[in-house]
Amino acid sequence: MSIISSTSRTTSSTATLSHRLMAAIGASILGACLVYFAGFSHIEAVHNAAHDTRHSAAFPCH
Repeated sequence: MSIISSTSRTTSSTATLSHRLMAAIGASILGACLVYFAGFSHIEAVHNAAHDTRHSAAFPCH
């Protein structure tokens, strides 16, 4: 029985690790797209909102 439970734990933790990795990669890509969109947007309201947010977080942008 210990072999079966040990194998199922390994499979379960591997699946969890791969799901976490895929979620992290997906979140990183989404975040990069949002930053790119806000930074290079021709819509003035979007660009100004991103600019003000950077200043309120004490992040120098220029």
